[in-house]
Amino acid sequence: MAAPSLLNWRRVSSFTGPVPRARHGHRAVAIRELMIIFGGGNEGIADELHVYNTVTNQWFLPAVRGDIPPGCAAHGFVCDGTRILVFGGMVEYGRYSNELYELQASRWLWKKVKPHPPSSGLPPCPRLGHSFSLYGNKCYLFGGLANESEDSNNNVPRYLNDFYELELQHGSGVVGWSIPVTKGIVPSPRESHTAVIYCKRDSGSPKMYVFGGMCGARLDDLWQLDLETMSWSKPETKGTVPLPRSLHTASVIGNKMYIFGGWVPHKGENIETSPHDCEWRCTSSFSYLNLDTAEWTTLVSDSQEDKKNSRPRPRAGHCAVAIGTRLYFWSGRDGYKKALNSQVCCKDLWYLDTEKPPAPSQVQLIKATTNSFHVKWDEVPTVEGYLLQLNTDLPYQAVSSDPSASPNMQGRVRMDPHRQGSNSIIPNSISDIVNSVKSEHTAVKGTSVKNKPDIKASTDSNASLHSSLAANASNHNSCVVDMLRKNEGPHTSANIGVLSSCLDLRTVIPETSVSSTVSSAQTMVTQQTIKTESSSTNGAVVKDETSLTTFSTKAEVDETCALPATKISRVEAHAATMPFSKETPSNPVAMVKAGERQWCDVGIFKNNTALVSQFYLLPKGKQSISKIGNADVPDYSLLKKQDLVPGTGYRFRVAAINGCGIGPFSKISEFKTCIPGFPGAPSAVRISKNVEGIHLSWEPPTSPSGNILEYSAYLAIRTAQIQDNPSQLVFMRIYCGLKTSCIVTAGQLANAHIDYTSRPAIVFRISAKNEKGYGPATQVRWLQGNNKKAPLN
Repeated sequence: MAAPSLLNWRRVSSFTGPVPRARHGHRAVAIRELMIIFGGGNEGIADELHVYNTVTNQWFLPAVRGDIPPGCAAHGFVCDGTRILVFGGMVEYGRYSNELYELQASRWLWKKVKPHPPSSGLPPCPRLGHSFSLYGNKCYLFGGLANESEDSNNNVPRYLNDFYELELQHGSGVVGWSIPVTKGIVPSPRESHTAVIYCKRDSGSPKMYVFGGMCGARLDDLWQLDLETMSWSKPETKGTVPLPRSLHTASVIGNKMYIFGGWVPHKGENIETSPHDCEWRCTSSFSYLNLDTAEWTTLVSDSQEDKKNSRPRPRAGHCAVAIGTRLYFWSGRDGYKKALNSQVCCKDLWYLDTEKPPAPSQVQLIKATTNSFHVKWDEVPTVEGYLLQLNTDLPYQAVSSDPSASPNMQGRVRMDPHRQGSNSIIPNSISDIVNSVKSEHTAVKGTSVKNKPDIKASTDSNASLHSSLAANASNHNSCVVDMLRKNEGPHTSANIGVLSSCLDLRTVIPETSVSSTVSSAQTMVTQQTIKTESSSTNGAVVKDETSLTTFSTKAEVDETCALPATKISRVEAHAATMPFSKETPSNPVAMVKAGERQWCDVGIFKNNTALVSQFYLLPKGKQSISKIGNADVPDYSLLKKQDLVPGTGYRFRVAAINGCGIGPFSKISEFKTCIPGFPGAPSAVRISKNVEGIHLSWEPPTSPSGNILEYSAYLAIRTAQIQDNPSQLVFMRIYCGLKTSCIVTAGQLANAHIDYTSRPAIVFRISAKNEKGYGPATQVRWLQGNNKKAPLN
């Protein structure tokens, strides 16, 4: 974490949509990139539900329906997937609630739920200012404030320290309340405290941490409840404990509990001698507790004044939400005007990145041309940009003190068709995706071939250009061996969509048997299957695979789609990239040594796509540095550019940037610019069932580079080799001809291999041939569900 002076607070100023009125006592939760706010009060209690999209900076009011709850403040508010639970709170002055409501955010449907009472004892009484925390399928209710008077106008406060457990049903509904028997000394009664639940990665014992609150005086004590043994304890802590407070927020990111704001004693007051009579004020102090080491760290002290408005002003009763490693804070009250007898509320929205972002997924290739790449990578939540870098074996034209450095790049180009890149077009609209498989392509260095026993195979093992192409052209009934490996790169659970990969079939080298041995005459290429979204979404991807109705979530292509007179089966495809064998250091400078190679910046990109035709060069030994957040990056206006050249392999990596700086780089992908003349990969692949088996169809390449002479389709088949190594696929040619469709019979499908590298699927590859030879292939995965039955069952 950055030192206090380096905290990079950001105020959100450019947003659209209906902004909620300022308030305090409201609550907020996060569903993916959405911050959902309910309740609170300021000139009346608010009853509407507000949503802020942190990606699009848009506020909106969803059209809720069902058993809409009354407005409430200081209530319990938790999120379980896309289900939100609301318990208790103040519904009007002096009148508190103990009712429970459930919101299904996938449909914005409210439902009042009635949990069974405890087997012994009474259910929770009406209350406000309690904590309501979720872990697994249970919510934990602790403390709060009750009104002992039956007359709401005559408020007789009673502080609570009771403890309840609420068991949830899966997906929707609740089972009932229970009163766990706890051990140890129970925390004193309190309200407006915080409670979070944290489980160490290796210990497996979840613990609830209660901090602060109000019981006539503000508190600064920390309590721990082991949820397995139900034992209360007061952990010994190190560091400076935050001042006593209430109406603060506590948020867990990683192993840290961040405490912000709240009511604290006024400066100079001795709270030990007169805790009930001293003056209280709002604070903007900010600390965290390391939950593994029990050490407090002060990030913004209570004495630090902010004269530049560079961070949120003091407040209490605000809300805080963690989205990824970013904390958002909204509204709250910052004072009390006694003369007007009214609260003074903030209306500002702030965020703070608490740590550097994680590494993105590997760079994926959408399209390659002779001198450019269109690439993408999975989005990383709550980042401000991405640093894309490349390197190549070619010498750079950087300004150098070495007089022997050759300025003639083109003369050093290695025109090696064995590493030919792909050339294809991605669909432009959702309708293209719904009716076809999105074709995004990558290049593969070289693959091995298995010949069918009843087909005479070419035994030419010459790895030269002409012999390889000739062998491939004559060996129409070959099996293409391809080593597919599970993706080891970081990716989120949202990254489930449709991509397609390409295999350069012009580089197939025949051999008499399948072997995983790498020799000088053959190359087994290891690919990494990249599972990624087909397109970015502006809303949450929800568990039941329906999209939140008030914003546009682009459809995933594993859905069942309908075409005239056919049922389109679920189809998925994957982008295959060539991983580099060694991971490189994550040092964010324009040129970084990686073995004998130097990493060069392509640039910093706002979104997760880039069109790459040039990259930047730094003079040797010089780094012109400018600032992005706390990250050092070159001043690109001072740097020279170098163009990409045809037939050349380039390695790519990408890192995300947020307010804390540049995060670690992704694993490396390698692509090659195209050699002019070869056809692109087929696109718009469709699969539909028919009486004979399935009908496989496709569209011609968008860049045929001449006349298409034939197409070849391949099916991944079961072999003993795959049983020994499930990540290694063997392909058999099932079609060769000029038509853009073929029938895959039930007999052929009976021999199909079910690939479990991601979701179960049958794998096909389709490629086109022109006068120069075969271009890259489009790979599609026909999803089979989670069973291992025959594909047409």
